[in-house]
Amino acid sequence: MSAMRNFKIVIQYEGTQYQGWQRQDSTGNTIQGKFEAILAKMTGLDFVQVDGSGRTDAGVHALGQVANFKIDTDMSAVEVMDYINQYLPEDIGVISIKEMPERFHSRLNAKGKTYRYRIWNSKLPCVFERRYVYELPHQLELDAMKAAACYFVGTHDFRAFTSNKKGKKSTVRTIDAVHLERTGNEVVITYSGDGFLYHMVRILTGTLIEVGLGQRAPESMPELFQANAARDLSGALAPAKGLCLVEVRY
Repeated sequence: MSAMRNFKIVIQYEGTQYQGWQRQDSTGNTIQGKFEAILAKMTGLDFVQVDGSGRTDAGVHALGQVANFKIDTDMSAVEVMDYINQYLPEDIGVISIKEMPERFHSRLNAKGKTYRYRIWNSKLPCVFERRYVYELPHQLELDAMKAAACYFVGTHDFRAFTSNKKGKKSTVRTIDAVHLERTGNEVVITYSGDGFLYHMVRILTGTLIEVGLGQRAPESMPELFQANAARDLSGALAPAKGLCLVEVRY
């Protein structure tokens, strides 16, 4: 009798067509839902739970999403990965698999994450990368954005940077670094931190864009971290398609 085995997988996906990571009763068109359906088929079970490191929104992409699942199988790790990839659609793929100790959990054991947001900052169309960038024709002032981004680094209450109104859990997070660079017509913002709230990266980005467009001053950032700061004080929610989960650290 074989025992339950815990597998950690690293996943890439183009999120354009999907309703985000999290399984939903109303649709089978989620990343988590796709994996759970394939593993149920592979094992002959009604349901196999797949736990992700976090939920990406509808339309968000991933270069290095991490998930884990426990199954009773005699297949090797590589055979499990090959089976999954055989049945996944072409815009989702498993790029590595590893058997882990029973207690490993992709979300609970995560120590940090890196996200990247891409802005195509030109009046010219971005034909081939259009699914992965936010196309913004108005010129951004990068120095002002960098000055504003400095205020995000450190441990703060990011309550004003989440769309989640429930407010039971802590909204304190630590951002280790925010890096901005312009290459040709593209502005790339990279965020690394211990974890991110619902919509947090997209709202941080929307706020930086408003700074870059001269609509708010970099020096106005600290007031967004005050105890009474509300969501409506921060910037707009940047579109999902510019965002990519780059890596999860353990």
